[in-house]
Amino acid sequence: MKKFFTLFLLTAFFAINAQETANRFFYELTFKPKKDSAKLDKVMMILDITKDKSIFRDYTMVAQDSTLKIQVENMQKSGVFKDLSKMVTMPKFSEKIYKFYPDIKVQYVERISSGFTPMNIGYNDDTKFDWKILNEKEKIGTYNTQKATTEFGGRKWTAWFSSEIPLQDGPYKFHGLPGLIVKIEDDGKNYSWELKGNKKVNNFSETTYLESVSPGGNGGKVQEIGRDKFEKTFNDFKKDPFASARPLLKPEMMSQKMPGSETTIGDMIKQQEKMLKDFFSANDNPIEIDTVSTKTKK
Repeated sequence: MKKFFTLFLLTAFFAINAQETANRFFYELTFKPKKDSAKLDKVMMILDITKDKSIFRDYTMVAQDSTLKIQVENMQKSGVFKDLSKMVTMPKFSEKIYKFYPDIKVQYVERISSGFTPMNIGYNDDTKFDWKILNEKEKIGTYNTQKATTEFGGRKWTAWFSSEIPLQDGPYKFHGLPGLIVKIEDDGKNYSWELKGNKKVNNFSETTYLESVSPGGNGGKVQEIGRDKFEKTFNDFKKDPFASARPLLKPEMMSQKMPGSETTIGDMIKQQEKMLKDFFSANDNPIEIDTVSTKTKK
């Protein structure tokens, strides 16, 4: 199966089809959400590779996409509001990381809101990884891999890559080795990604259904800003997700009930605000610790 997949990559991966396809690589991430705790958490991440870019993100929302589409369409038909937050499993990570080929330009993207309109903000990361490729080899799953090390984001990383998959890509921002990264972890085992499988995705879309129908309709469009401005903007959003919408929330609006429900707009906003704050406070152990420490010193 592995040899067949490699042959497929070499012969058909960059073929131009009428409908876009992607090769989806599934990475299990084991991580410490709290830096002072030994407790580990797990989540499945995906690396979707198309002919001109890759997209790395949490698989949780993508996996629920068809179910949520049905729920939203049923609400639209019936005119009866349902609290989707009670039907959704929240992801562990909200960012998307794009790598644009062939130069592998990295773009880090988060979704915030401007008033009631969601928007994507992102910064470009031009980090050049200084990989040290070692002679040590290891079989991980079905892949023959080779060891490499680097330093990034204030942590020391060990990667295992496979030249059997001729793609210079990997989880998160990592790239630049002569083969796909099968496993990578830092020396403190705060974050460890391991490749668990792959499949071809036909009719691929890089945006989920909820993103495509959100107010503003910008889908995957990204507003690029400098990293310092990005960090400040996103940190402000995490502290108060509804700051930009609050001036628009008049008392008469907050007291209105959602269609076919006893839930008011005010109740819904309070629920969403708590959900977002709980989400952002669940992880205080960032992948890149040097940007946080630098920011704290300022």
